[in-house]
Order: sequence, then structure tokens, then C-alpha cells
Amino acid sequence: MSPVSATSPLSTGEAPGKATGKPTRRATGKPPGTAVGPEPAERDVPAPGPVRQPGPVPEPGPVSVQKDPEAAEGPEAATGRRAPGAAARFAGAAVSLLYRGFTRSVAVAALLAVWEAAPRLGLVDATFLPPFSEVAFAWWELALDGQLADNTAASLTRSLSGFGLAVLAAVPLGLLIGWYRPLAELLNPLLEVFRNTAALALLPVFVLLLGIGETSKISIVFYACAWPILLNTISAVRTVDPTLLRLARSMDLSAPRLFQKVILPASVPTVFTGVRLAGAVSILVLVAAEMIGAKAGLGYLINASQYNFAIPQMYAGIVTISVIGVVFNGLLVALERRLTSWRLPPTH
Repeated sequence: MSPVSATSPLSTGEAPGKATGKPTRRATGKPPGTAVGPEPAERDVPAPGPVRQPGPVPEPGPVSVQKDPEAAEGPEAATGRRAPGAAARFAGAAVSLLYRGFTRSVAVAALLAVWEAAPRLGLVDATFLPPFSEVAFAWWELALDGQLADNTAASLTRSLSGFGLAVLAAVPLGLLIGWYRPLAELLNPLLEVFRNTAALALLPVFVLLLGIGETSKISIVFYACAWPILLNTISAVRTVDPTLLRLARSMDLSAPRLFQKVILPASVPTVFTGVRLAGAVSILVLVAAEMIGAKAGLGYLINASQYNFAIPQMYAGIVTISVIGVVFNGLLVALERRLTSWRLPPTH
């Protein structure tokens, strides 16, 4: 038998497990000398209950929508809600249109105001530059008695005839010269000679060869309009983006298809630049031609008014020519936008 230790419970006569008033060290799994705090209270973990089986999903019943008593009934409700937005867009478009119209007309209005005020204030002689109001009154008198309509119709007939013939002849010729280099090298010296010869310098030649009738006037307009169209068309074909040509050739397009699908669309903007220049030239040259040997036309009206010292009527004819030029250019710009709608809008 092993000797009983003096500090064991048996040696002291105390029953095992009986409190002795001294703290009893319990095994905590920590090294000796470590302070042992109070034991955390044990948590009561509830026993898992029975698992509930999912029941059948109830059928969705009819959804009740609560209507706003203040909301309008019927189709007028949607219209009433959208009306403010549509009205705001309409008002914004109207304001933008009025602003653009104001910015475009303010310079013209200022010019007319100066024209009206300068003769009345004595800054210029009213005999040679009457106020704009007198010119407008003279224009109205010419319109009432039919002189303005007759002379305008005669001028427009000659101008549009020569202009149209120039477009029909110069555009195909310019496309051919721009596309075929040998033809361009052959005709280039001749083009340089005639492009530097003023149309009005050849007016006596046209009168001598074709007479003083309508043929000479239409011919001089044709000659003057052909050069801007021809030169711009040649430049348009020669300045087509080379990348577009390489891409088209990589797709094995034939020469006619390449010309139709690439060359023509890419040339339209530059060609129309020449057409617009020719439109202005057609009116200017015609007025000069009508001052020589004509019995009708705006140029004849201006020249006859000068000889008769009817100065307001003379200025009325000049204003009519200016208005026709502005309208003609606006029509050409609208046609250009129609034919070049595929272009991206310019970024500002």
C-alpha cells in the first residue's frame, strides 16, 4: 500500500467531496498560475420542434385597385396628364423657331431701318436714294398693274432654262472628266482657257452670233452657269475618300457599281456647292444681258426706270432680284438636304 498523503481528505478525516472552506482547483485546461474567472452560465438550447410540411399554395384572388377619387375618369385622364408635357415641348419649339427667325432677320431689319432713316434725316439725297417706304409703294404699284409679274416671268424663264441646261450638261461631263484621267489631261488646257474668260466679256459675241432674241440670253446664262458646276463636279470626284474606294474594291465591286454606290453619293455635297453658285450667277448674268437689246425682264425694267428717272421703280426691280435670289438659294439648299440626308449632322 502507498502511503497516504497528509493533505489528502483521508488524512484529515474529511469525507470526500465535502466542502472544507477552501477553494478547490478544478481542471480548466489552462496552465497553472492563470486566473480562472467565473464559469459562464450554460445556455438552455431548445429542443427542435417538429418540421412543418409546406401546404398547398392558395390561388391568387382578384386584385382590387383602389381608385383615387380626385383622378379624372375616362380617356380624358391620360390626355390631361400628358397635356403639360406636350404643351411644354410645343412652347419650346415655338420659342426656338421665333429665336432663329429673329436672329436671321435682325440684320435685314436693321438695314431697312437705316435705309428708311438716312434719306429722311438728310444723310443722303432722297432723290437718288428714296426711303424704303417709297420703294415698297412703287413695288406695290408695279405688282398691281402687272408689269412686275410680266418682267419677272420673262427673267425666270430665261434664267431657269439656261440654268437647267447647264446642270444637265455640266454634271455628267464633270463626272466623266473627274473619273477618267486621260480625258482630264486632254481637256484640261481648254478648260483653263474658258474658265478664265468672263461671261459678260463674251456677251457681244453671243449677240453677234445668235442675235438679240431669247437664244443669245439663254446661251449666255448657260455658259456662265456651266463652269461653277463643271469645276465643282470634277473636284468632287477627285476628292472622294480613298478609304471608301479601297473598301469598295475589296468587295470586288465592278466599275459601274463602284461609280453608282460610292462615287456619286460622295460627290453630291460638292456638286451642289457648284449648283448653288450657278444659281446666283444665272440671275446676275441675265440681268446684265437683259439690259442690252431686251424688251422684257427685270434687267429691262431696271434699265428703263433709270432712263425715265423713275428711281423708286428702279429700286423695286433691284429688290425683286434680291428676293428671287434668296428664294432660289433656299430651294437649292432644301434639295441638297433631301439628297444628302445620309450625312451626319455637323457638330458644333
